Amino acid sequence: MYVAIQEAIGRKYVEVVRELFGLTVEAPALDTPPQPELGDLSLAAAFELAKKLRQPPRRIAEQLVQKMLPIDGVERASVAGGGYVNFYLERAPLALRLYRLRHGQPETSPPRKPEKVLVEHTSINPNKAAHIGHLRNAVLGDSFARLLRFRGYRVEVQNYIDNTGVQVADVVVGFLNLERKTAADVQALVNDPATRFDYYCWDLYARVFRAYEEHPEMLTLRADTLKAIEENHGEAAAVAKIVSTAIVKKHLETMLRLNIEYDLLVEESEILRLDFWKAAFEEMQRVGAIRYETAGKNAGCWVMSLDGSPDDDAEGKNDDVKIIVRSNRTVTYVGKDIAYHLWKFGLLGKDFTYAPFYQYPDGKTLWLTSGEAQGSAPHFGHATTVYSVIDTRQTYLQNVVAAALKAMGHAEAAAHLHHFAYEVVGLSPACAEELGFELSAEDRERSYVEVSGRKGLGMKADDLLDRLVEKATEEVRSRQMTGDPAEQSAYGRMIAVGALRYFLSKFSRRVVIVFDFKEALAFEGETGPYLQYSTVRARNIFRKFAESHPGFDVRSLDQEVSPAQLRAAFEGEDGLALWQLTALAAQLELVADQAITHAEPAVVAKFAFRLAQSFNNFYHRHHILSEPDAARQKVLLFLVSIVSQTLTQTLELLGIEVPERM
Repeated sequence: MYVAIQEAIGRKYVEVVRELFGLTVEAPALDTPPQPELGDLSLAAAFELAKKLRQPPRRIAEQLVQKMLPIDGVERASVAGGGYVNFYLERAPLALRLYRLRHGQPETSPPRKPEKVLVEHTSINPNKAAHIGHLRNAVLGDSFARLLRFRGYRVEVQNYIDNTGVQVADVVVGFLNLERKTAADVQALVNDPATRFDYYCWDLYARVFRAYEEHPEMLTLRADTLKAIEENHGEAAAVAKIVSTAIVKKHLETMLRLNIEYDLLVEESEILRLDFWKAAFEEMQRVGAIRYETAGKNAGCWVMSLDGSPDDDAEGKNDDVKIIVRSNRTVTYVGKDIAYHLWKFGLLGKDFTYAPFYQYPDGKTLWLTSGEAQGSAPHFGHATTVYSVIDTRQTYLQNVVAAALKAMGHAEAAAHLHHFAYEVVGLSPACAEELGFELSAEDRERSYVEVSGRKGLGMKADDLLDRLVEKATEEVRSRQMTGDPAEQSAYGRMIAVGALRYFLSKFSRRVVIVFDFKEALAFEGETGPYLQYSTVRARNIFRKFAESHPGFDVRSLDQEVSPAQLRAAFEGEDGLALWQLTALAAQLELVADQAITHAEPAVVAKFAFRLAQSFNNFYHRHHILSEPDAARQKVLLFLVSIVSQTLTQTLELLGIEVPERM
């Protein structure tokens, strides 16, 4: 609603400026006046026009305001201050439109956009159990994909499986050289119900790194194993296949606990098997994007020059990052990533074959790039815009991929390739000790404890979820939300997941998160449980009202409340407060667009908290169920319905379910 009105004001402004002053301008940004009495939307563009027209801003604003109306949804406009044009919206009609939008009436559905947006997220190395840092990636990516779908984009969610990379090779080295296991032995471990295979590999991975530190000569085993896996031969390749497939299935189960699903798993091995890399390599050679080094420390390697890239000597960057093909002919991660991104945009001239890999409980099929095509797969790839959700430590590598696309003549694709970067997750010292980690006195004084999969120090995702569910279920029982054990478990899971997802979403993706159990699970303050409780509180109003009013249907309130009643309700000081709550709820679509523009789901999380706070203030001011005026009571119920539906939809965008009771 707000989006459509803002767009209409912007179009009208462009027309009026051309008509009055003969200038061609862009649609302006709109703001909110400092006091609600001054209107609902504010236009400050007269101040910018004043520089070009050499007129006082207020005189320009006075000319603009005479020409700006009519605009659908705007009741009137006025000039304020030194040159602001303020717009007052038609409150009653817009409240009715908002009610129908929130209740999903067909005529209010947003138009579908032609663009296809591909979001790659999670993309955990399939060598060990997922940890809390992986959860931040997955939650951010999933929420962003939900936002895109909400705003009408065609969205495809992919999870890249680096099953031929160094991390998998290290676990294979552990099985073959430390534990002397065969492929059959490893498969038996996978099949053993008493063994949590992803946890087993977590410990083995840490052991391998300790072995490398104690015996550096073992690093030759890593290189040999990596080459065997890439070339798909021998025992190493067989073990790598078993390990990666089993771990991926565990990762899918973990992510499903957080309400996260994917459309396609892309295996790196298929990029190699189908010669995706070969096609990309040949094209890069043809256009001169890479060169063969015959001397120096990179002799025998194919490397790429990065025009305008950061200084190679900058911290954390070195010449190795630019190597595309190593001297032993193995391809670096970034080389395979270039081929993958060419395919994402439909620029490679080749495609995968696909097979069903997993069926979600809701019936959705998860597809896998496969050596043998099975079933009728959707049309994957060929995206207009691509977002890669990868932490900030991979920024340089992502810049290499974009530079490669540009060097190959695909400047438009490079411009539509976005690195959705985020910072890491640490543990509060109290949280780390609660999980059983021994901390030094120095560690206890730190603001957070860094996690390290190589050192085996970290919070496994499932351990975290188990602990949160346990604590949340204890709260469900202590608060006597329900006496049914099955419901207690279900509510505990919803509250735990809501707490975690909100905690991982509410911070800007550019800041380090310090996770703490107590803070995440709090039922007061800016937390997931507080938002869930606020939504349940709103729903309870309808449940209690229906108990004394048989036949009541919240979906028909727009037929029981007239525009005249709404206009009266929105008048005066009390009416202004009611309108402010309504106007805030109307901003969900605008907030979603802002979150998409800035690739920042935290914007939606903050909006949810503001709306919940505003609703709770409203709830305490108005005794809805005991309101003696039946007509006013229906108006208040009408407004509660708008807020309840908006909170529910906002939490859905964040992947948060709401229990029946709290």
